[in-house]
Amino acid sequence: MDKLNLPQYTPRIRKTDNGKFQIWDTLRMQFVALTPEEWVRQHFTNFLIEHLGYPKSLMTNEVSITLNNMTRRCDTVLYSLNLIPSMIIEYKRPSVSITQKVFDQICRYNLVMHVDYLVISNGINHYCCKMDYQNQTYQFLKEIPHYSEIQPTSSK
Repeated sequence: MDKLNLPQYTPRIRKTDNGKFQIWDTLRMQFVALTPEEWVRQHFTNFLIEHLGYPKSLMTNEVSITLNNMTRRCDTVLYSLNLIPSMIIEYKRPSVSITQKVFDQICRYNLVMHVDYLVISNGINHYCCKMDYQNQTYQFLKEIPHYSEIQPTSSK
């Protein structure tokens, strides 16, 4: 797997009887197929929990939403203390550039979720923007904020 622009992390990996590899998902508490995108997800999730203080108990992977009568999945969602969605995180494999198309995807998800923060990472480049619904705008942040800085306690 590709080297990522994230802190060192040694995930649990196993080989199945049919020769496929799986990686331990710390949020779902199970092994899942090891794909390049999953490699990014597990490293980024570890980064949030171990280095930025995000509580594992308030994060969920593969959150289903309905958008235009179609089921979509947010890669990871962070919830506030009162269990209101606060952040959507979208992952791409390292070979996928973060483009306007990728940003548009997470923005469409946010039409349903209405979160405070949008994060996109391909394991190499990471982007975070803070939504400002009052002024109908957003601001890109220089880095992913520490959990203590985002105060996800809103009751939208």
